[in-house]
Amino acid sequence: MPKSGSRSSSKKAQKAGSNVFDMFSQKTVAEMKEGFQIMDRDKDGILNNEDLRAIFDEIGRIISDDEIAEMLGEADGPLNFTMFLNMFAEKNKGEVDDDEVIKKAFLAYANEEGYIDCDNFRHALMTWGDKYTSAEVDDAFQHLPIDDDNQIDVEELIGMLVAGSGADEE
Repeated sequence: MPKSGSRSSSKKAQKAGSNVFDMFSQKTVAEMKEGFQIMDRDKDGILNNEDLRAIFDEIGRIISDDEIAEMLGEADGPLNFTMFLNMFAEKNKGEVDDDEVIKKAFLAYANEEGYIDCDNFRHALMTWGDKYTSAEVDDAFQHLPIDDDNQIDVEELIGMLVAGSGADEE
């Protein structure tokens, strides 16, 4: 008897899990799979305490066992890739539109008039996140809508970046 119960639970889990793949483009699923595999240090297909501890140690963030337990406790079971996607979808409802993310990111740098100061932007690109070289920033700036006051028009920039971005979605 227990087998039939676990079989229906398994079918239910498969059905629920398969829907999450429809929520993301193939490209996004592939990128998330790559990220999941990087985090899955022991390559068992499940993210566990040791996997998360290793990732946080690598990025230099001190995290307690309680915090790790809380993160893993958000999953309804073992944190496999499908569960990982489900959790990501839940946390980011309404936030998975790449164009919206791009818009919000650049608008965060803009002043009240809708412009980004090139010097400040150059500093940010060369200092935080994926640090770019001066030559890389110079090359990128050649393609940006920069006015005579050394300002980037954010709306024009966003238009350039999101134009035709849906073409490679699937």
